[in-house]
Amino acid sequence: MTLERAISKPVSTLLCVGLEVPGATCCVTLEAAAEALCGVRFEVMVASTSAQALLAWPALSQAVLDTAVVALLSEVPSEEVTAALLEHGIQDIVVQLDTPAEALQRRMDIAVRRKVLDRAARKAHAFDLATGLPNHTQLLEHMTHLLALREREPAPMAAIALRIEGLAKVQSSLGAESANVLRRKVAVRLRASLRASDVVASIGNDAFLVLLAWIDSPTDGERVATKLAQSLRQPFNVAGTDVAVAVHAGLALYPEHGKTADALLRRSVGQAAGMASLGRQGHANQVERGLGDAANDPPG
Repeated sequence: MTLERAISKPVSTLLCVGLEVPGATCCVTLEAAAEALCGVRFEVMVASTSAQALLAWPALSQAVLDTAVVALLSEVPSEEVTAALLEHGIQDIVVQLDTPAEALQRRMDIAVRRKVLDRAARKAHAFDLATGLPNHTQLLEHMTHLLALREREPAPMAAIALRIEGLAKVQSSLGAESANVLRRKVAVRLRASLRASDVVASIGNDAFLVLLAWIDSPTDGERVATKLAQSLRQPFNVAGTDVAVAVHAGLALYPEHGKTADALLRRSVGQAAGMASLGRQGHANQVERGLGDAANDPPG
């Protein structure tokens, strides 16, 4: 089955991975798709790849923020893999062998509608239930108000995205509730490392966003990003087991990297998706080099 047969007209807001569709943005690899997502907001993304590759894709958290993601798989995934895909924000799973080409457009439309309903449900709740932190919608609203203030009273600020690596492993070995416990402990440790004026929000199953309401210089953003990543290096005790996580940090500065909430969020999340990790043995984050003493500094 080819997706070309399922699309009757060019789709300018469609991102395809592993497929060629006239009028759509097409990428050969998931890495190339991550770069495309940094610059454009797509309505729907169809990824023809394996479930394992999609779950291991560092930019998945970034993709599902605004885009209805459809996984186009060559074989039927297990019940466990299906649950993992849905938990990570995948809107629909299409098995090529079982789905006629003419039905794929309808599945894409359904995925978009699901995304709209998901946004509406999230908007109805200002906080992430698992962590008690502001959610993505609440964060964007707060950032928009703060940026409007910065237009009248200019001052530099920073957004730091943190993608946590290790949550999926905890969920598979210790269960979903243990994974939520770990998320809550990560949130508490992040909150304890910041000033009262700074904001920590949950923006995905494995991602957090820290908003520094004001900074004195651009280097402050790098210093705090390093400090937050290092604060998570100490193992967490979950269900009687010591768990270590790795952290991917991305930084966006206002006004250098953008003047809107969407631009800053995309920049920081996109950077976090492409960074090496800091936290577990054998990993180092790019922002750490030259800033090794940052963890001893006061927040902010």
